[in-house]
Amino acid sequence: MENKKNVDTAFLGQPRGLSTLFFTEMWERFSYYGMRAILLFYMYYAVSKGGLGFDQGTAASIMSIYGSLVYMSSVVGGWLSDRVWGSRRTVFIGGVFIMFGHIALSVPFGAPALFVSIALIVIGTGLLKPNVSEMVGGLYSSTDKRRDAGFSMFVFGINLGAAVAPWAVPFAANGFGFHAFGNEMNFHVGFSLAAIGMFLGLIQYYFGGKKYLSKESLYPQDPIEKENMRPIIIWTTVGVVALLVIIALLGVTGNLNVSNIIWIITIIAIALPIFYFVMMLSSKKVTKIEHSRVWAYVPLFIAAAIFWAIEESGSVVLALFAANRTVLHIGGWHFAAANFQTLNPLFIMILTPFFVWLWSNWRNQPSAPGKFSVGLMFAGASYLFMALPGIINGTAGRVSPWWLIGSWFIVEIAEMLISPIGLSVTTKLAPKAFQSQMMSMWFLADAAGQAVNAQIVKFYSANTEVSYFLIIGLVSVAFGILLLFLVKPIHRLMDGVD
Repeated sequence: MENKKNVDTAFLGQPRGLSTLFFTEMWERFSYYGMRAILLFYMYYAVSKGGLGFDQGTAASIMSIYGSLVYMSSVVGGWLSDRVWGSRRTVFIGGVFIMFGHIALSVPFGAPALFVSIALIVIGTGLLKPNVSEMVGGLYSSTDKRRDAGFSMFVFGINLGAAVAPWAVPFAANGFGFHAFGNEMNFHVGFSLAAIGMFLGLIQYYFGGKKYLSKESLYPQDPIEKENMRPIIIWTTVGVVALLVIIALLGVTGNLNVSNIIWIITIIAIALPIFYFVMMLSSKKVTKIEHSRVWAYVPLFIAAAIFWAIEESGSVVLALFAANRTVLHIGGWHFAAANFQTLNPLFIMILTPFFVWLWSNWRNQPSAPGKFSVGLMFAGASYLFMALPGIINGTAGRVSPWWLIGSWFIVEIAEMLISPIGLSVTTKLAPKAFQSQMMSMWFLADAAGQAVNAQIVKFYSANTEVSYFLIIGLVSVAFGILLLFLVKPIHRLMDGVD
């Protein structure tokens, strides 16, 4: 039993360290979602309008593979924290990388600055994102009943930053409402605001961390022994050399281009989870019961990848629909296409209290596979809903913004059924010898979904709009129905896990 007199309640009844992590993640999400809100437009807008003049399909593909890389890098970030640097140092290093990534975008150096920025932000987000959440858990003892409430507040901070950014950053890029840049957008001013956001997050994290975060967070939980570093260095070197050889061969044969690089990353994003599954299923460290549970996770992983392919399209396909096919005003209220990116975090904040209440009070609620099944159907329905304006009105003109708002609302219901449930079931189904790797699998589901997206978004245009939404929506609904029939077999394979 904890001594109540010694319990830290300085931040709204929670430990003071929570405020440090709350604002760190809030500013990081502000910078990331602010950048993401305008990046697609920056890539495909004509140079005369302040953009890079990329082909629209290429820009959409880059956006998707960017998201995939972010989640793949999270696997490395978690390992470096646990084995080398400790979570506090890893988060700070990640924040510095992110800040310099936004700074690279804020200078007018064209495509080279874009690709440097992507590399820096991918590395930085991979280091920061998985480890901030782990540090929140470290603020509480195993008997502290405030843990769930603390995580709820932390998640609110994430979504607060993500909701504000799609308004603030485009507003800055548009001249702070004064149209100071003529007909073109000054995207670099918007990216500068994202860099400032991350800088503010780093400042308060550095000084707040010294005062309010535990000293244990400065050290790795499972420090790697020197003798174990050799094989890791060797295999990492082999991987890097192999990648460089492939790139060199593409260059020599005249095939080194953005499209082929995206194909390489797509193949890696799909191969990585396959490798992890084979490794766990063939390992002698995995017991018979754990072996069964890993097999149960396979269809859930595929379902999650399909869901994330649709959900993450908000910054790509739905962003293009917002810019090219949507009336950008409701009555006398005018807004930018980038502002729609606020709908994702906004609906999460609105729906979360309801679903927390639902799961707390529904006695005979569906199992995790059942929730995944319904979630996939909702995700598919959000795309089927988006096919309706094209079917009803054709694809030549602009349609009401309520179509996008409705679609986002539907897909966020799907997220409530899949994302938190997926996190929970991943930890429950993990073999003891592969707990960290299993958590990485959840990130890799998102990475795989977005990597597939990077290939299919190239086919989206006004001419293909209806068929694009119908085909992907129907695939998601069909897999959801198939999963519904597999609920009982999957539940049996889960062997006692609910």
